[in-house]
Amino acid sequence: MHKKVEEIKERALAACAKADTLQDLTHARVRFLGKKGELTALLRSMGQLPAEERPKFGRLVNEVRDRLEERWQQKETELFEAEEQRRLLEERIDITLPGRQVARGSFHPLTQVINQAKEIFMGMGYQVVEGPEIEEDYYNFEALNIPPDHPARDMQDTFFITEELLLRSQTSPVQIHVMEKQQPPIRIIAPGKVYRADSADVTHSPMFHQIEGLVVDEGITFADLKGTLQLFAERMFGPETKTRFRPSYFPFTEPSAEVDVSCIMCRGKGCRVCQDTGWLEVLGSGLVDPRVLKKVGYDPEKVSGFAFGMGVERIAMLKYGIHDIRLLFENDIRFLSQFSN
Repeated sequence: MHKKVEEIKERALAACAKADTLQDLTHARVRFLGKKGELTALLRSMGQLPAEERPKFGRLVNEVRDRLEERWQQKETELFEAEEQRRLLEERIDITLPGRQVARGSFHPLTQVINQAKEIFMGMGYQVVEGPEIEEDYYNFEALNIPPDHPARDMQDTFFITEELLLRSQTSPVQIHVMEKQQPPIRIIAPGKVYRADSADVTHSPMFHQIEGLVVDEGITFADLKGTLQLFAERMFGPETKTRFRPSYFPFTEPSAEVDVSCIMCRGKGCRVCQDTGWLEVLGSGLVDPRVLKKVGYDPEKVSGFAFGMGVERIAMLKYGIHDIRLLFENDIRFLSQFSN
């Protein structure tokens, strides 16, 4: 029996030394030290020995088992380290290879126009303010000199939520909120989304963006309005841009004017885009109606002001030569990638 133990030990050590992988080593361990392994089977046959030899034989088998377990542990560590080195060599990164370029995103053309407009007006001392998109009828209409029976309400197809709540159809309500909380001087712009029940087509969208501007102070005249918008046009479309003011009507300004800029395509010479007129309409403006000033508690005899409003999509389409407003909302990466900085 002692000779058998020594024989198993030698074969087990040889199998351990021969194992080239962790899997081979595991199989060899199960073969000799597992529950049905050769050394375990020999230990179970100890009952065949005389009673006085059993303790000595048991100690011998356990000593061999401990020796084999120790050797197996060493071999396992060696194989694990060798396997790790092999994997590291196979998976190593060649740092001399050129890096993979990560595609950079860019600002949406509407965001670019809004940011540029903010930069222009902030350079003239304006503050950027925001207001709620769900608005009260009072702020969207009545405070802007558009009472319930006013025909100007028919000019806008408004999304009403209740009789008193609606999706704002313009950013003009922001000027009322500001004037209610602040005394002149006021110099603000209010960019944001607006909503009208228009069917989507080449030039219309039920949701679009506006930038409202308001200045209120003592001695504000129409000349201040013209100078402000001329400077804006030059910085937005180029230093050669000219402006033209045409009489118009808005309930909350008096006098009111539509503002045109010289065509950015033909520089005023006449082309298909401007329909050979040399001019492109870009925004509406005017002096704040005295009744609007009275609504917020201002004295029209002491202060005056001007307001203007422009469609961001309109500016973007003219500035970038976009022919269909729907392209701005389809999120087609092929279209948007053309405006990356």
